[in-house]
Amino acid sequence: MYDQTFSESAHGEHGTRIDPVLARSWLLVNGASYERFAPAVESRADIVVLDIEDAVAPKDKAAARENVTRWLAAGHDDWVRVNGFGTEWWAGDLEMLAGTSVGGVMLAMVESVDHVTETAKRLPNVPIVALVETARGLERITEIASAKGTFRLAFGIGDFRRDTGFGDNPTTLAYARSRFTIAAKAAHLPSAIDGPTVGSSALRLSEATAVSAEFGMTGKICLTPDQCPTVNEGLSPSVEEIGWAKEFLVEFERDGGEIRNGSDLPRIARANKILALARSYGIEPSHFEDVDDPVHIPAPSDTYHY
Repeated sequence: MYDQTFSESAHGEHGTRIDPVLARSWLLVNGASYERFAPAVESRADIVVLDIEDAVAPKDKAAARENVTRWLAAGHDDWVRVNGFGTEWWAGDLEMLAGTSVGGVMLAMVESVDHVTETAKRLPNVPIVALVETARGLERITEIASAKGTFRLAFGIGDFRRDTGFGDNPTTLAYARSRFTIAAKAAHLPSAIDGPTVGSSALRLSEATAVSAEFGMTGKICLTPDQCPTVNEGLSPSVEEIGWAKEFLVEFERDGGEIRNGSDLPRIARANKILALARSYGIEPSHFEDVDDPVHIPAPSDTYHY
């Protein structure tokens, strides 16, 4: 486990808070259970997403909206997962959120560009994570990623498997995950958010998070607060990577700071991204405290692809 320190802006009174561009753990919280909101915000989740879609039965939708409205009115700026375009609740969800302090929305069941653009029209300047959960959506993922209003892509694994009949073996879902990563990169978006892992096994979650990282996905949906630390660690630069980055840049400067061969530029970029992300995530800076030349440590422009 990392030794982690957090600045007031990154941690504050209510758990870690990371720029959603770089956010790793996206914690879904049942919107019908108001008592869970505060503990979620106090957790290690990078982003808390109040869920008024799948987690809430139709009879409880109105109560869940009231809970979210009350929470946001108290000055919170957490995210909300809203019902999909075309459902009977979509318009009402957006009407409820318009003018609130909501940090962003995760739009369920995105299958076309219109789903994102129509949502963006009703919630201007609110970032939208497009949750793609069906074969139809996957076939249009390049266009969805490029839609005006799409902030990040997310993979709704459970519904995708129900729609396609696929199993949960990483090999089975390799094509789908690859499509997410390629579409996000081509559209100049932050890397995609992987779907959740069901169950309480820490080993299984750790292995699943490693799969997400292997496919270039730098966020993951979490179902309980306990999952967030494991996801955060698995989607952060490792101590070994930080050590390599530090040593490489020291060696590069010691050799005069001049490009020596064709591999130097990509290695410099990789080292810079590792150290910049480590700082953004609050990983103990002593691992690389003597590598602070701004020429070689720029702020990350997007998330790091492992």
